[in-house]
Amino acid sequence: MGRRSLRFLLALIIFVLMGWGGFASAQQADGTFDEIQKMIKNLEGRVGGLGETVPPETLESLEKQVEEAVRLLGARGQENVLLRGKTSGLSSELDDMAAAREALSAKLSDVEADRDSKIAALETRVAETETALDEARAAGKEKERELNKQHRNLEAVLAELAALNKSLEASEKKNKANEQKIGKLDARLAEALAGKIEEMARYRSEFFGRLRRVLGDRRDISIVGDRFVFQSEVLFGSGEAVLAKGGQDGGGMAQLQQFARTLAEVAATIPSGIDWVLRVDGHTDRIPIHNEQFSSNWELSTARAVSVVKFLIDSGIPAQRLVAAGFGQFHPLDPRNDEIGYRRNRRIEFKLTQK
Repeated sequence: MGRRSLRFLLALIIFVLMGWGGFASAQQADGTFDEIQKMIKNLEGRVGGLGETVPPETLESLEKQVEEAVRLLGARGQENVLLRGKTSGLSSELDDMAAAREALSAKLSDVEADRDSKIAALETRVAETETALDEARAAGKEKERELNKQHRNLEAVLAELAALNKSLEASEKKNKANEQKIGKLDARLAEALAGKIEEMARYRSEFFGRLRRVLGDRRDISIVGDRFVFQSEVLFGSGEAVLAKGGQDGGGMAQLQQFARTLAEVAATIPSGIDWVLRVDGHTDRIPIHNEQFSSNWELSTARAVSVVKFLIDSGIPAQRLVAAGFGQFHPLDPRNDEIGYRRNRRIEFKLTQK
């Protein structure tokens, strides 16, 4: 092989080395590249010292060295491919780590923003709490002042109560003395009242006795307890409150006139110290009434009592000694729901009593 062939072989080796160096990373290729550079320099030196012709043994040596260099280049190429794969994986991991770092940075920003928001909210709550505490303290001071004022008022009230108690004790002593006097007066009043009642009962008894003798034994005029009773039929027409001139039997008004004369005679004998009245009570049956003049039994019974009172006044009985009252159907003498019961319940009652 000539010098030209050797130079071509060397150029090929250099080209391969340069291409391998372009694919390999600087850190991984430094050691191997330096080793091959040394071999190339060695070859160049040996080729430069050769003449026009190269001995066969020299070519064989060179070829072996070239084959070794190519073998090394192939091994280094495989290593370069592996390193490139690892580099690509590391680059992907770096990208993932960068993305994770960005995500963590975003989360950190969110956490910091949330932290700042919570801190602001807490600061607001703290400020509100402090304001509320200040208000509570002010209210507490105001309540304390109010309590002190009430305490002073209570002391004044207690002092006033003490004074009142003393006054009450004095009044109680005075009242006991007065009670004793009142007791004596009550006893005397009760004694006098009992005497008056007894006296009034005596006049009432006398009045009833005279009425019995004057009016005789009539079925439509009777005495029930302490009351003298006229049946309404002897004085009034059905549903009317104007005194009938003759009554159903012609004797009702005559009997009422005799009643008035007897009352006047007895009243003339009653002492002025007895404050007596004659109460005239009107009663009806339970049958409802409703006409142009009266809308209820209340009005009918009251109107009848007033008519009798007016008659007695015209007969000489003092008006201040007379009372008119209407009871309607609510105080029956007979509970039966028949004409006999209704007739007994339609009545005018006279009661001589005290005010």
